[in-house]
Amino acid sequence: MLRNRVLSMIERLEKGDVNMHGFLLTVRGSFKAGAYYRPFREGQPHRMYSVSKTMTGLAVGMLADEGKLDLDRPVADYFRDLLPERPDGRVLRQTIRDMLRMATCYAQTAYREREDRDWTRPFFTGQPSHEPGTVFHYDTGASQVLAALVRRLSGMEVMDFLEQRLFTPLGLEDERFWLKDPSGCCQGGTGLCMSLRDLNRTALCLMDGGRGLVPGWYVREMTRRQIATWQRQADEEKYGYGWQCWQTRNGWSMYGLGGQMVIACPEKETLLTTIADTRLDPFGVQKIYDAFFEEVLPYTDTEDMAPETFSLRVRTLPDIPEYRAASAGPFAFPEGNPLGLRTLALRGNSLILERGDSAAVLPFLPGDILETGWPGKPEVPAVVTAGWTDPGQLRLRCHAAGTSPCGFEMLLCLRNGTATVQCFRSHDPLTDFYDGVASGTLKTAPA
Repeated sequence: MLRNRVLSMIERLEKGDVNMHGFLLTVRGSFKAGAYYRPFREGQPHRMYSVSKTMTGLAVGMLADEGKLDLDRPVADYFRDLLPERPDGRVLRQTIRDMLRMATCYAQTAYREREDRDWTRPFFTGQPSHEPGTVFHYDTGASQVLAALVRRLSGMEVMDFLEQRLFTPLGLEDERFWLKDPSGCCQGGTGLCMSLRDLNRTALCLMDGGRGLVPGWYVREMTRRQIATWQRQADEEKYGYGWQCWQTRNGWSMYGLGGQMVIACPEKETLLTTIADTRLDPFGVQKIYDAFFEEVLPYTDTEDMAPETFSLRVRTLPDIPEYRAASAGPFAFPEGNPLGLRTLALRGNSLILERGDSAAVLPFLPGDILETGWPGKPEVPAVVTAGWTDPGQLRLRCHAAGTSPCGFEMLLCLRNGTATVQCFRSHDPLTDFYDGVASGTLKTAPA
């Protein structure tokens, strides 16, 4: 039974410690299986990261189909006002087709997220590294420019354009929005927030050839190999790239940072859509691909199941109750330590972290999940899991659950009047000061 194959995939992901938030499986257009991992819920908007690139590309395809842009025309022709006095010829030679297939003249994104107000302009004023149209380099700046191009040619932000032309006609009803850069332009490569089921409905439309909403020719070109990606490090990223869309061993995918994915397998008319936060695990996304391709996909054309939604919860860390400590500290840390800590104290199931003149409380439930706020920023929703793994040793994970899914893992070791804290993080401004290791000593009260 196909149900047993799905259960095998779920079990494999659990054993692989993959931080899943949800998945939906459809075969021949019919829902077969799905799950939302508590505390994540059906209909809840989720940051899609680079799935945004594919969506931006759809808008470009619609405009191309209407003759409002030429894929073989240099993109700079549409942004003459942003060019410097003496633009580099390589910038001038980049076509929109180059942009779609990530064959720009840059080896990295030109804009600086924390410094630039306008994320489009740096693409035309930056220093190129090579000739465009030649080799693949994953460039989020290209997608940002494409979103700005949609705005220039349609008079609408890419979100409003897709809302009118695709999302509303498809009957999508869940909350959705698109984060913008400081200048007010949609973050074309990373900012879309929408629900898992609405992402799945959009993907089904593409599996059906666009249903007249997205040009069929564009869907075909988007989902086929347009450029080689042999030098990518991740296994599943070596199969090539289409137009703002990845190739896989069994078809194509939309792939967003941390496991936001549409995995489409046209030959078996099978679609897996996922949301997750695997950013603390460099192999997490590949684990999702492998579990699906090896446990489920081989059987979707020969086995069936009644539709089922499984009740699951996000991964929790193991806990050994006899190793728990009730309180410790405060511990004082030396100035200039990489974690920025001044003091740390354990009070029951809470850590109190002092940095500078401010203190943040990080609560947790050993062996369970706690929905709380990000330490020091309670307005940012977070999910915490923790467990005592050895005497005096606490392992803790904290994941942001808002519009920037990211997180950190902490290991706290209490021994002989010292507290050693070791952290690693997924890169995001929210996780600053959660990377590195530092030791503090028990702080004694003044005489």
